[in-house]
Amino acid sequence: MAPPNQLCLVLVIFLSVFSLSYLSTSAIIPKANVSLSIPSSKLVENLCNGKAIQDCRFCLKALSTPEVIAAMDKTQLGTLIMKLGAANAKATLNVYNEIIKKPGSPQALEALNYCVEAYKYAILSFEMVSSKLVEDSQTTNYDVAVIGPEIANCEKELINVKVQAP
Repeated sequence: MAPPNQLCLVLVIFLSVFSLSYLSTSAIIPKANVSLSIPSSKLVENLCNGKAIQDCRFCLKALSTPEVIAAMDKTQLGTLIMKLGAANAKATLNVYNEIIKKPGSPQALEALNYCVEAYKYAILSFEMVSSKLVEDSQTTNYDVAVIGPEIANCEKELINVKVQAP
C-alpha cells in the first residue's frame, strides 16, 4: 500500500512545482549540496531540494522512475507526478477494498469506507489534473490541494478505530 505520507509527498511536490512555475527558480529553490546515489535529473534534484520538501532523499527515491528522470520541463514533470500519484492511490484503494472484505467492527468498516471514497476522489483528481495541466496550472493547484485533507482525514479515521493496515 502506498503510505499516506507518500501520497502527501506527491501533493507537496506538485504544488511546489506549479505554485513556483511563474517565478524564477533560482530565487526560490536554494542550492543544496545533497549527495545523490539515486538516479535523478537536474529538474528533479532542484524540486527535491526545495524548501517545501522535508525529506529530500525520499523525494528523490519516489521520483526516480525513468519516465520522471526523462522529464524535460515542469509541465511534463507535473503530469508524470500526477500519474504516479494516481497509481499510488489506486494501489492503496485496492488494499482498502481487500481489508473491507475481512470481518471487522462497524466502526472499522465505516472508516475504511471513508478511505475508499477519499482514495477514489484522489484518483479522479490526479487523473483530471494530469489531463488539464497544460491548460490551467492555477486551477490544477487547487484541485490537488484539496486531496491532502481528505487523505489526512482517512488516516485519522483509521487510527481512531485502530484499523491495522499493511
